[in-house]
Amino acid sequence: MKILVVDDDLRIVKTTCDILRIKGHEAVAAYSGEEGVEKVESDRPDCVLMDIKMPGVSGVEAMKRMLKIVPDLPVVLVSAYATDELMIEAKSSGAYAILSKPLNFPMILSFLSLLRKEESILVVDDDPNFCRTLKEILTLRGFRVETESEPQKVLSHLEQDYKLAIVLDLKVGAANGAEVLDEVRAKYPTMPVVLVTGYRQEMGDTLEKGRLIGAYPCLYKPLEMTDLFRVIEDIRIKKLQNSLVSA
Repeated sequence: MKILVVDDDLRIVKTTCDILRIKGHEAVAAYSGEEGVEKVESDRPDCVLMDIKMPGVSGVEAMKRMLKIVPDLPVVLVSAYATDELMIEAKSSGAYAILSKPLNFPMILSFLSLLRKEESILVVDDDPNFCRTLKEILTLRGFRVETESEPQKVLSHLEQDYKLAIVLDLKVGAANGAEVLDEVRAKYPTMPVVLVTGYRQEMGDTLEKGRLIGAYPCLYKPLEMTDLFRVIEDIRIKKLQNSLVSA
């Protein structure tokens, strides 16, 4: 990934860029808010790590300008002594998080792994055509996708690899999707589960149970893909932000 590092402290920029490059990322340096904005305009990065307090244009103001150029650009701000007011302004203006110095690099690298969509989506459905089509569409969006038609094997997928989300049909063969959801919730209580069904009326009680268990609102077949993309992106952004909460 291409990471833009913006800070007026040359040593911090060099150290951060060196660590990112060692981990396989392309690191681009900028030494002021103005220069950072110019770099975003000329060669869009995948993510920005930027100091809040810099001479001239502050990190918050630079971020606002960057987001006008690239509205969905992930920006993480860094500060040794940000005021509460500045932190509130930064969050409300679109910062993913405000981290304290010195940076927690393992946490930053974990965040970048999530940003690269390294975690997969598990589609649970007994319709092979639906699974194949959904896998093709989500793969084109940059996600890794696994499919499963047998409800009893869902947990084994989660044991092998932690998933970004599960897309779960409420009627998989003779199984009730709510029962699968119960099993997932028991072992992985925070796992995001998106319910889908082609039986809006028939599955009313099951839909209510899924809502009470904490699943995402149900999507109905035939799926409106924009709705699914919106839900998955919401899940991904929340997970990215939560990965930095400990800062």
